[in-house]
Amino acid sequence: MEFSMKNFKFYPICPTFLVLLSVTCSSEVSRPRGVSLSRASLYNPDRNFLCFDNSKSIPFSQVNDEYCDCPDGSDEPGTSACPNGVFHCTNAGHKPLNLAASRVNDGICDCCDGSDEYAGNTVTTCPNICLQLGRHAREEAQKLAEIIKAGKQLKAELSQKGLRLKEEKKEKLVELQKNKEEAEKVKAEKQRIKDEIEALENKSLEVYRKLEEEEKQRKAEAEAQKTRQEATETFTKFDSNQDGLVDIAELQTRQSFDKDRNGEVSVEEAKYFLNNQESVDLETFISDAWANIKPYLMMDAGLFKPPVPQDGEAEDLQDGDDEHDGAPEGDEGEEEEEPYQPEEEPEETKLQYDEETQKIVDQATAARNEFTDAERAVREIESEIGNINDYLEKDFGPEEEFATLQGECFDYTDHEYIYKLCPFEKATQQPKSGSSETRLGTWARWNGPEDNKYGSMLYDKGQSCWNGPPRSTKVNIVCGTESKVTAVSEPNRCEYLFEFVTPAACREIPSEADDLHDEL
Repeated sequence: MEFSMKNFKFYPICPTFLVLLSVTCSSEVSRPRGVSLSRASLYNPDRNFLCFDNSKSIPFSQVNDEYCDCPDGSDEPGTSACPNGVFHCTNAGHKPLNLAASRVNDGICDCCDGSDEYAGNTVTTCPNICLQLGRHAREEAQKLAEIIKAGKQLKAELSQKGLRLKEEKKEKLVELQKNKEEAEKVKAEKQRIKDEIEALENKSLEVYRKLEEEEKQRKAEAEAQKTRQEATETFTKFDSNQDGLVDIAELQTRQSFDKDRNGEVSVEEAKYFLNNQESVDLETFISDAWANIKPYLMMDAGLFKPPVPQDGEAEDLQDGDDEHDGAPEGDEGEEEEEPYQPEEEPEETKLQYDEETQKIVDQATAARNEFTDAERAVREIESEIGNINDYLEKDFGPEEEFATLQGECFDYTDHEYIYKLCPFEKATQQPKSGSSETRLGTWARWNGPEDNKYGSMLYDKGQSCWNGPPRSTKVNIVCGTESKVTAVSEPNRCEYLFEFVTPAACREIPSEADDLHDEL
């Protein structure tokens, strides 16, 4: 069986941990280029090659011959002939890597050992930098391990605080339930006292209510009589020909009714004050016209400020516009009209209760106040119970390690905005200029993958973007020795991304040993 050795490479067989430490060993095994050590036995040059999907068997000389024979691409691990092929970088001294076959000999160094760019026609020279990269990776891994070690200690302290807080909340809840029972008893007793004294109060005030109604009726009748008297006096003054009617011509002689202040009272203006009638008798004047006339007379007397006019209405009269309160210019024989003088409003008098009734009223007032206080006390306890139940229902991690973040807020400032993250509550954004705060989302749930549920938070239902969706925020959580926001970005419109470090997120990371072996 013939095959070319140009597509073969000898690799040292070393234990994984020795590879990581850049230790070489003398034992070597031949395997086609691009094949991992764990799959080397599948490429035996002494027999035909069987495609991994068992679809066909081909002479071994056709392995890595730049022609794709197997549907699964397994016969071309070291070339780019198969679209679905996979090239393995050994990367001794650093991490091994599997590449898509399309990246072999494409002029870009993907493997740190340069094994993916071996063709003689490429202009790319790939130096082997695996030792340097491996050294740097190990240094970074060591730093990360130290951070995780310190963070785990802090996380243990946070867990203890979180568990203690939870127990304290539970104890407080039991205490509040007892307090609520007592407060409800007090409220019920205050309710009973209030109802009893209010019944007595209603009975005592019954006679006074009748007196108050009678007083109101008397005042209404007096007001009506006063209105009738004022209107009658004005009617008599306006009825210049004493025919028992006030007509348009008689109102036109009075400059007070010049609504548009053009120097004359038009027919339309006069008819407005007569409620769109040609003339009115005394009773019609009182019932229909007086309501329109009185405000204008009061304006002339400086006793009334008219409301802002509605659309279509004439402009209100302004103080000082009239030069004559009586007849228009030219009617020199008309007697000057006296300013309108309404009667002073009588002060309202409040009924005085007798001593016994006043005592009952005072007791009822005190009982109502005490009941209100008792009712408020029950509501406050219920509110506190609700807050504790909300706290106990929240998921603060398997060991309550995130519990201490509740009630805390962390700021992050960039060149334009101040961002704020309040874990389990909200995320916000505020311009440095001091404008109003924008809510970027309200706590919704943990949003991490199945193997790291607590690696991400979601805050949704924020304020809507202009002509866009409601804002939302994703918070990626990583291990650190202190809790702080380290970065904020907006990868998509109205969708924000926070990076948050905290000791509460420190946990053992999976060993990288598994990454050094690819699966069959």
